[in-house]
Amino acid sequence: MDDMTSPAATTPNTPGTVPAVDSLSYEQARDELIRVVSVLEQGASTLEESLALWERGEALATRCEEWLIGAKARLDAARGAASAE
Repeated sequence: MDDMTSPAATTPNTPGTVPAVDSLSYEQARDELIRVVSVLEQGASTLEESLALWERGEALATRCEEWLIGAKARLDAARGAASAE
């Protein structure tokens, strides 16, 4: 997984480093996931790079899903509170 320091896997603000997935906002995780999918679709990576990107992509997708589930829960709670009034 040393290949995760490639330019396709880094963020513009921290070249050469990969932030922990659990520290990313929804938008950051979504944008990085889009970049990962784009690199994988190009098919120019080695097998090792592709596997590392796939694993990172899975983690990013899970992070996005966590954010969306949390947002839905907050909306449901707000709707419940509004209807109780």
